[in-house]
Amino acid sequence: MKELPVTLLYSESLFRTIKYCSWWPENGFRTIDEARSWLSKFTQWYNLEHKHSGIKYVTPDERHRGIDAQILEARKKVYREARKRHPERWSKQLRDWELIQAVYLNPEKEAA
Repeated sequence: MKELPVTLLYSESLFRTIKYCSWWPENGFRTIDEARSWLSKFTQWYNLEHKHSGIKYVTPDERHRGIDAQILEARKKVYREARKRHPERWSKQLRDWELIQAVYLNPEKEAA
């Protein structure tokens, strides 16, 4: 099987995210301006509201502004206190809310 360029894979991933958005217009767009307006709203939501699993459920904007460390620290505290109050509700370790030090769009492949 032919290897696909990384940029194509990222484009496909973004397209899938957009296409499966719950408010994607089922019947498409009537005009290019309507499409641009929708995409602008989607981009705002994606960057400012949507919590991303790959960066510990903070928004890209929170990560970019450097406030993700505060958010994750607060979550750790909430989880620890909840477990202390009701240990019977916890069967596993606490979720890992440690700050991710580096995030890469195109990570280098490991040397063979």
